[in-house]
Amino acid sequence: MSRREKLEELLAADPTDTFLQYSIAMEYRTEGDLPAAEARFQTLLKASPDYVPTYFRLGEVYAELDRIADAREILTTGIETALRIGDQHAVGEMTEFRASLDDAG
Repeated sequence: MSRREKLEELLAADPTDTFLQYSIAMEYRTEGDLPAAEARFQTLLKASPDYVPTYFRLGEVYAELDRIADAREILTTGIETALRIGDQHAVGEMTEFRASLDDAG
């Protein structure tokens, strides 16, 4: 049984566990299944829009898929969310990442 499958079993027992949802999305990304990772991150954002790490990681997935405009947009939303909840560390990380996308074109 893969790590993702184990996480999915745990999630079945507690479907509202935000960290498990995030972890499964990350496992899809690690496995190279970027469309599945994107879908999981999108689902997580709908259920838990204040879970700030999701914005950064979804931005990375979009960048890996060469969807730079989508990456910039989700990072901008993530920065706004992080500012609203007072997560300055996340603001800095996402601002830096977004700037690197701007530099790339």
